[in-house]
Amino acid sequence: MKVKVALIQENPVFFNKQKTFEKLADLTRKHAAEGCNLIVFPESFVPGYPRGFTFGATVGSRSLEGKELYAKYYENSVCLEGDDLEFLEKLSKSQNVYLVIGITERLKVNGSLYCSMAYFSPSSGLLGVHRKIKPTGTERIIWAEASGESLVSFDTKIGKLGGLICWENYMPMARMAMYQKGVEIYIAPTADSRDEWTATMQHIALEGRCFVLGCNQFYTKSMYPAEYQHLVENEKEDICPGGSIIVSPTGKIIAGPLFGQSGSLIAELDLEDITLSKLDFDVIGHYSRNDIFNLNVIGQPNMIIEKK
Repeated sequence: MKVKVALIQENPVFFNKQKTFEKLADLTRKHAAEGCNLIVFPESFVPGYPRGFTFGATVGSRSLEGKELYAKYYENSVCLEGDDLEFLEKLSKSQNVYLVIGITERLKVNGSLYCSMAYFSPSSGLLGVHRKIKPTGTERIIWAEASGESLVSFDTKIGKLGGLICWENYMPMARMAMYQKGVEIYIAPTADSRDEWTATMQHIALEGRCFVLGCNQFYTKSMYPAEYQHLVENEKEDICPGGSIIVSPTGKIIAGPLFGQSGSLIAELDLEDITLSKLDFDVIGHYSRNDIFNLNVIGQPNMIIEKK
């Protein structure tokens, strides 16, 4: 099976959900018209990754200004119920394309936010959501952490999809939880724009014998709205230069890394390459040594099988 994928390396309309939705829809239509089967958007594309923000938090205190900023972020975050869900499901269906979208998500049942990756099918709608199980560093101020039920994977018409967000990909057992489900297209939206991220994506592809799609935003300090410029005055101009990349199951770079500009990476993946690569190494097969090692992931759901 061959699957044409597109990774979107763009900037959101920062902290503005509706305008970012409009941009997301325009980009989806463009790449769907080019014959893409799967389109991936970066970590917290809606409503933006708040790099450089402190939200007024220091050890022992939180400022009113920071709390008001959090409230603005909350207001513009995505609720996967109601209008937001309807919009994204209709977009996926109307363009006949699978979408994987990095969002900051708010739930109706509590006031916490989650860094999430939402999977949409053109025929089945919302397949499910992966929520970050460990926000990194001061991300923990704004994002709650999920549990094992968030380690989702999907057997779809275009292959077996799954993945982790940003530095979750440095958690060996979280990666293994994905490999154990037989993920073929491993999706890694990120805010990490270091050169070293390229090596991480290649390692995961080699280790998991899967295609790896690493997708990042392109964002400069001057792109922040005027009302937020004072919060990032000490940041460098190239605050997030990108680095999106597509890697084969043998660790070879197929497209990218794309640095220093907005754009997209497009590639056709031949899923047969996964089988070919497993003659040498299969992390859940002949290299697994199940007589020695056993990973029990508490709460991880079975792979969801889409009707084909």
